[in-house]
Amino acid sequence: MYPAELVAPMKNELLEQGFIEFTTAQEVEDHFKDHKGTTLVVINSVCGCAAGACRPGVLFAAQHAEKKPDTLATVFAGFDKEAVAKVREYTAPYPPSSPSIALFKDGELVHFIERHMIEGRDAVIIGSHLKGVFEEVC
Repeated sequence: MYPAELVAPMKNELLEQGFIEFTTAQEVEDHFKDHKGTTLVVINSVCGCAAGACRPGVLFAAQHAEKKPDTLATVFAGFDKEAVAKVREYTAPYPPSSPSIALFKDGELVHFIERHMIEGRDAVIIGSHLKGVFEEVC
């Protein structure tokens, strides 16, 4: 498990922009139980593609999209282990992937961006893609 002082700045990059964090499986379950509306969940990570593309891309979409998810949330791989494991149950049949981005509507997974779709792309490409998905789903 990563030390809290290492993870804090990477978590705060999203939290300071209005994301909520799930740190336990119960918080994930409570959110999705009978949930209506849309939720974007970022499975955050310490890797370079999370820092250079995933988090900035998600923030670009959240700041520039006309339609946005009702809830913006995050869990941190290698730190919020229980919450990440529960989110990954909701993203099945996709294999575990971090960073990754999941969009849910009424508690059902409707769009998933795996790590291999983040690696090698820049934040504007990821953010523009998400904006299009938000327009369709939200």
